[in-house]
Amino acid sequence: MRPLPRLLVAPNGARRTKADHPELPLTDDELIETTRLCREAGADGVHMHIRDKQGQHLLDAGRYRALLDRMEDAFPDMYLQVTSESAGRYEAHEQREMMKTLRPQYVSIGLRELVRLPEDWPEARDFYHWAADNGVEIQHILYAPEEVQAFVSACNSGLIPGKAHMIIFVQGSYANGSENAVELEAYLEPLTQADGMTFDWMVCAFGTAETDSLVRAAQLGGKARVGFENSLWNKDGSLATDNAERVREVDEATRNIT
Repeated sequence: MRPLPRLLVAPNGARRTKADHPELPLTDDELIETTRLCREAGADGVHMHIRDKQGQHLLDAGRYRALLDRMEDAFPDMYLQVTSESAGRYEAHEQREMMKTLRPQYVSIGLRELVRLPEDWPEARDFYHWAADNGVEIQHILYAPEEVQAFVSACNSGLIPGKAHMIIFVQGSYANGSENAVELEAYLEPLTQADGMTFDWMVCAFGTAETDSLVRAAQLGGKARVGFENSLWNKDGSLATDNAERVREVDEATRNIT
């Protein structure tokens, strides 16, 4: 299993448009150019969302494969991660179908999206085992400490297989400009209850608190996801010029933390 990158850029996400920021990349060409600039600024991985012709969030295996082929040619050393996010447009069976068709090497998956109700676990369990058997490396998205606890319980029981897991903690939300009210340590505490497991973990955060949250993650041994998916703003409250400016600020703030 390849370790998570130290600094993963998430340049677009599923919801924001150029009305939010003119430098937010929507097309494949824009995403490739943004990745090039962010790589030069310090990113060693990219988290990709694709859009349809109307700029709406899209889960499409063919479109993703075409983009990944171009990304792999342009950035052979980078960690290239796709999303399975529903963004209110897709059901869990559609998310699973896209991933099974694409078979990406790296994908992020929200536990709360594959398991929306307890009765979803049989199909989710089968999918998680399929991914492990087919070399699809999942970064599990966990939005709150109670979701971390549920994830650990699923790992301990074998619903999610394996002893080494990649995860991302989401601090804050889009809602009402909410930022990062829950301390990072609260997300980490449930991991101590895992039975003989190791965790490669990362944080993403919202708003002007993004940089401080990612610095704190580095201080605690974690990694950082930065970019316009979560925040358009620098630490000082100014609007970032582009994704590369956000990467540069976080890279400079975390580079020497061990």
